[in-house]
Amino acid sequence: MNIKNFLTENLKTIFYALIIAIFIRSIFFQPFYIPSSSMEPNLLVGDRLFVTKYSYGYSKHSFPFSPNIFSGRIIYNQPKRGDVVVFKTPADNRTDYIKRLIGLPGDTVQFIDGNLFINENQVLKTIKSSNDKLFCGNKIIKVNTFKEKLPNGKIYYASYRQNYSFQNSDKFIVPNNHFFFLGDNRDCSKDSRFLSQVGYVHKNNLVGKAQILFFSSNPNKGSALIFWKWSKILRFDRFFKKIN
Repeated sequence: MNIKNFLTENLKTIFYALIIAIFIRSIFFQPFYIPSSSMEPNLLVGDRLFVTKYSYGYSKHSFPFSPNIFSGRIIYNQPKRGDVVVFKTPADNRTDYIKRLIGLPGDTVQFIDGNLFINENQVLKTIKSSNDKLFCGNKIIKVNTFKEKLPNGKIYYASYRQNYSFQNSDKFIVPNNHFFFLGDNRDCSKDSRFLSQVGYVHKNNLVGKAQILFFSSNPNKGSALIFWKWSKILRFDRFFKKIN
C-alpha cells in the first residue's frame, strides 16, 4: 500500500468514527463534567456523568453547536418535577447548566422565611444534618442539609446556608412551555430565581436528563492523570451511581 492509499484509508476511518461519535452523543448519551458547587451535596465538582438525550425529545440544542436544522422540539416528553436536567441558559443559548427542576409550566414558586413553596404549599423538609461544610466557589460555607420531598414524591437533599440564607422572594409564575430550576446548594447557585441571569427556561433549551455518575475525582487533590495518587484523588465510592 502506498502512502496516498494509507492516508486515505486512515482519514476515512477517522471520519466514520467521528460520525458515529456525533450520532451517539446527539441521540443517546453525552458526558458532562461538573465544574461548580451549585448542586452539592448531591453532585460534586469533579463528577462526570452521562446525560440521556432522548429523555425529553430533541431540539437543535441536542446537537453539537446547536445547528438550526429544525425548529421547536420533536418527540417531546415533559420532564418530571425533581429531575436533574442539563439545559442551555436563556441568556446566551450556549452555556450548559445543570440544576434540579422545581417548577412546571403554570406553577407558582416562592420562598417564605427560607422555606420553599410550590403552588402555595410548603415543600416538606426534614433535617438530615447540621453544621455541614460545602464549597461555594473557592470558599467553604456552613450549611444545614435537609431531605426535601416534592409534591410528586421525589426526595433529594438540599443545603441551606446557616447565615444569610435566601429567605423571601416574590412569587415566580412559570410561563407556558417554560420551567423553573434550582441548585441543591441553595445559597450558592445561579438559577431561575435570578431572572436577568437565568430565569425561566424554555422547553427547547433542555439538553437532557442527568442519569448516571460514572466517574469522579477531587480536583483539589490533583489531576486524575497522577495515577500513583489515585487513592487520594479518585472518589471510588461515587463511580457508576444513579443520579437522584
